[in-house]
Amino acid sequence: MKKVFMIHGFEGKPNGGWRPWLMGELNKKDIYACALPMPSPEAPIKEEWIQTIKNAVEKPTKEIFLVGHSLGSPAILRYLESLDKSQKIGGAILVSGPAFEIKKDGYELVDKFLNTPFNFEKIKNVCNHFAVVHGDNDMNVPFSNAEYLAEKLSCGLISIPNGGHLSGWEGCTQLPQLLESLEKMF
Repeated sequence: MKKVFMIHGFEGKPNGGWRPWLMGELNKKDIYACALPMPSPEAPIKEEWIQTIKNAVEKPTKEIFLVGHSLGSPAILRYLESLDKSQKIGGAILVSGPAFEIKKDGYELVDKFLNTPFNFEKIKNVCNHFAVVHGDNDMNVPFSNAEYLAEKLSCGLISIPNGGHLSGWEGCTQLPQLLESLEKMF
């Protein structure tokens, strides 16, 4: 059975933005979908977020798909780095995810997810498919982060015109391009 786990971002909530819509669309297709409540979203700790994903996924299989928004994206990449080379998931979609430290006051804990380079070789060996989705005018995470991730992951980059940070507080409550990307991975 296909399972999709969604990981929200810094100061986010599992039921915010486009996540309820995506869960509803996946449920219509009899695909299990769950938005994980990440611990301490206002003061995220990398190891706790990785463990939360591990606990939800339990056993990585090709039927598991991960979707991260903002800080949820590097959390997914760090989770993938933690897998044994014999483990593999079906796919990951990174939405508005940072690839580099933000280096702004208030983002010190976020930067701890990003202050060491990602092991993209290992990440690509434990995940079958990737996609990157990013607003072309994101003021929180520059578009260059999305270009870098798409290049390093050898995957498609979906640019959302005037999408901003693709967050609920900006009015993004549906993201059909994300659903289409998931369906291609299935």
